[in-house]
Amino acid sequence: MAALYDHPGEHAADQPIRLLAIRDTPLSLDEVFRAVGDDAAGGTALFVGTVRNHDGGADVDALGYSSHPTAEAELRRVAEEVVADFPVRALAAVHRVGDLAVGDLAVVVAVSCPHRAEAFAACRKLIDDLKHEVPIWKHQRFSDGTEEWVGSC
Repeated sequence: MAALYDHPGEHAADQPIRLLAIRDTPLSLDEVFRAVGDDAAGGTALFVGTVRNHDGGADVDALGYSSHPTAEAELRRVAEEVVADFPVRALAAVHRVGDLAVGDLAVVVAVSCPHRAEAFAACRKLIDDLKHEVPIWKHQRFSDGTEEWVGSC
């Protein structure tokens, strides 16, 4: 999938969305953290979602994520709403698609703001809205041979 990437050299205050992507390759904490670096930010909050080995009392062996063609545009819309609601200096969000194993990174989001409380609140809104509004679906495969599709929106 193509990345929606605001060029790192253009880290002006009017360009707070630094990195948005839906990828079929492993995610990097360092890349996301670097993307939200800003000298005017006193607080940076980062959330990492990983594939866990259970769900609803059942053992999970693996899962796959798939996305709708509009997912990247919806991710941008969600990011723009967070920027409009909080004093965001920098924001980044990446989500993985394809087959993942237990322990793999599924999503990484980060927000930098002037103060920590704002950064925590903005990061929370970013991940919550991403999971509820961006059309990405999870296909879980359980140890007992059953499977389940879980929609994010």
